[in-house]
Amino acid sequence: MIVVVGLGNPGRRYQGTRHNVGRDVVARLAHEGGVRLEEDGWARVGRVRVGTATMVLAIPDTYMNVSGQAVRDLLRRRRRGPGDLVVVYDDLDLPLGRLRLRPGNGAGGHNGMRSIIAELGTGAFPRARIGIGRPPLRVDPAEFVLERFTPAERPVIDSTIVLAADAVVAVAREGLDVAMNRFNQRG
Repeated sequence: MIVVVGLGNPGRRYQGTRHNVGRDVVARLAHEGGVRLEEDGWARVGRVRVGTATMVLAIPDTYMNVSGQAVRDLLRRRRRGPGDLVVVYDDLDLPLGRLRLRPGNGAGGHNGMRSIIAELGTGAFPRARIGIGRPPLRVDPAEFVLERFTPAERPVIDSTIVLAADAVVAVAREGLDVAMNRFNQRG
């Protein structure tokens, strides 16, 4: 069993923003699996089978900067460790639409990841990073991540959300190394 967490901010104000692409991937996985995410602690959670694997899908109800509280609670309640976790989130340092799976490392300047690492006491957990691109000159990155995608960017990010969902399923079915070899070579 793996626990897949899609990072973002709750509420209508943040729907469709760059910072919420992780939530969008998990929502897509739930939709594809015919699963309704229900309140469970600090997150909306559902369970879906993919082949012989089980994925616990979770979207924290906490704000991005304190996502670690929800993630720690999810893992504790399911008696899972960081190695059973896959976190899906936006990344300013990747070009728009680029997907990168990684086995674990630091926060890379991402406040949600910083919170998770602080709560778990380790950065040794898989993650799927979705490129949202860099902000234009003179645009504050903190403001940029809370903006919606432009009409020209929307098709790119929509196809990346589909790709990221497929990549997470591959992690569940075949393992991280196989998924990294398949999906990191795209885009």
